[in-house]
Amino acid sequence: MEVTYNDRLVGSRSGWSAVISMALCVAVLIASEFMPVSLLSPIASDLGITAGQTGQAISVSGAFAVLTSLFVAGLTRRIDRRTVVLTFTGLLIVSGLIVTFAANYTVLMVGRALLGVAIGGFWSMSTAIIMRLLPSDLVPKGLALLNAGNAIAATIAAPLGSFLGAYIGWRGTFFMVVPLGLLALVWQWISLPALAPQGGRSANVFRLLVRPPVALGMCSILFLFMGQFALFTYLRPFLEQVTQLNIHALSLMLLLVGLAGVAGTWCIGRLLQQRLFSILIAIPLVMASLAAALIAFGAAPLMVSLLLVAWGFFGTAAPVGWGTWLTRTMPNDAEAGGGLQVAVIQLAITAGASGGGFLFDTVGWWSTFTLSAVLLCASSLLALAAWRTTRSTGR
Repeated sequence: MEVTYNDRLVGSRSGWSAVISMALCVAVLIASEFMPVSLLSPIASDLGITAGQTGQAISVSGAFAVLTSLFVAGLTRRIDRRTVVLTFTGLLIVSGLIVTFAANYTVLMVGRALLGVAIGGFWSMSTAIIMRLLPSDLVPKGLALLNAGNAIAATIAAPLGSFLGAYIGWRGTFFMVVPLGLLALVWQWISLPALAPQGGRSANVFRLLVRPPVALGMCSILFLFMGQFALFTYLRPFLEQVTQLNIHALSLMLLLVGLAGVAGTWCIGRLLQQRLFSILIAIPLVMASLAAALIAFGAAPLMVSLLLVAWGFFGTAAPVGWGTWLTRTMPNDAEAGGGLQVAVIQLAITAGASGGGFLFDTVGWWSTFTLSAVLLCASSLLALAAWRTTRSTGR
């Protein structure tokens, strides 16, 4: 039997308030996840570790997000979704406190692992919950608002982290997560209604992979995010060591990359209704070309600036395209499909950051960027295969 999600707060002001509270939480989660990107150097120096090891702070959160997103629906199947969401938001706050006061590398990893649990659980539930908070014709706007929280975080996390880190240190920067997390928690407590657990057609996320278009699409997502974060995770040491930017120029550069991402999300998002697969195929190819160009022109600040602005424009828009693909491919399996997609993305971030960090430390920065280009080309080929399979099966 098909599940009806929009059974509460249909069209009500409190429904939108709940959606906004979730968007705020998403922004804080994403900002927390990628904060180490702009703080790799000071964290490594303070804890006495390498830049590659510090990059694993992103990897470990991704690994725990993968595990959580795959099993959270089954483990919480008898628990009110409001309680589940509040719990994950609480874990975000605890994680921020642990990372802030981490005395060594091990404690840092524990805090980041808890963040991964919060990310995997919250993202897995978010689409299905919004489908219950709003009527069906308003769900796309709700999802767009949620993605706006993601885009805003992607825009401000790196440059703001870099800027604040120069004045209040990396610990003070991570502590900023705590009050924002508390605000999101209180807001959710007030606005979210009781949401009894519901199931879809496929409660097991792995069963979705028997559908060829889904399997190929998820593989394309895997390689896209692996390629993106093999490069993105190590932007700061690249800009410091190769392009030789100072802290102010570095902060400005990361801000421009983020702003370009917001612009790309808006521009490309307007084309998704008519040219979905063309965009999904083209974006990773463009990003692969940009990665190759960064290898060639890494020591030229102006050229690097232009290339990274283009990287932000296309890279931030890519997840919006795959989110649209998910709603079309698995409309009746929102919770399971969302969990699978989150697991794939977080696995990709983990693998990309780990592989990129290993190459960065052992071979050199150019090998990390080369890996990124190869993985992005693979993503484009898999997106093409997914499109052809979708056409042949009509699904």
